[in-house]
Amino acid sequence: MSRVAIVEDHERLAEMVRQALAAAGIEADLFHTVSEASYGVSRADYDVLIVDRGLPDGDGLAFLRTLRAAGQMMPCLMLTARDALHDRVDGLESGADDYVTKPFAMSELVARVRTLMRRPPALSALVAEFADITVDPQQHAMRCAHRSVQLAQAELQIMLCLVKAGGQTVRHAALEHAAWGLGEAVTPNALEVTVHRLRKKLTTVGTRLRLANIRGAGFALQATPASTGAPSLS
Repeated sequence: MSRVAIVEDHERLAEMVRQALAAAGIEADLFHTVSEASYGVSRADYDVLIVDRGLPDGDGLAFLRTLRAAGQMMPCLMLTARDALHDRVDGLESGADDYVTKPFAMSELVARVRTLMRRPPALSALVAEFADITVDPQQHAMRCAHRSVQLAQAELQIMLCLVKAGGQTVRHAALEHAAWGLGEAVTPNALEVTVHRLRKKLTTVGTRLRLANIRGAGFALQATPASTGAPSLS
């Protein structure tokens, strides 16, 4: 049976979510604080996390960033009472895979959890390489020389597509399919936000590659102007 961790301090709401998931055949554990959730997640494997932004002992986004930094890459659905675009973008940039704004219908939440559970597995268990970067699906990591960064699931899928394309343009629809599955509802701006995160991570590892937006077509990995004279990427 699938297993979900619910991190929500409103006990009645948390129990309602648990019951809705149980009716759909999904087991859930309840945590009401960051400290409880940190302990629980470190000792069990969850298919999906459901995390409230406002918790009594910390921020749900900070908790998620801590998990991602520690290599915990299970999909995360963020619950938030904030509906501003920048709040949703903050959530996605912190490593959330989707979000639901309160108040929400339980049927929508269950559907979104199921969507996260149906995310496609990594395109290959083999390490993928292009130019000076390496993407390791087993470790959810991207490396360049001696630097490494962790990749969330959607980031991993998109980087594998781009690396395997070897510098060729990959269309938006193909990247969305790889990251979120065919025919699934994709959060508005999800691809753009994920690409924004990947650009930061490419800078972090010090690669000579950049993630270029090919207007009207898609995205491609290209050499930066500073790499003039380096071997051709084609």
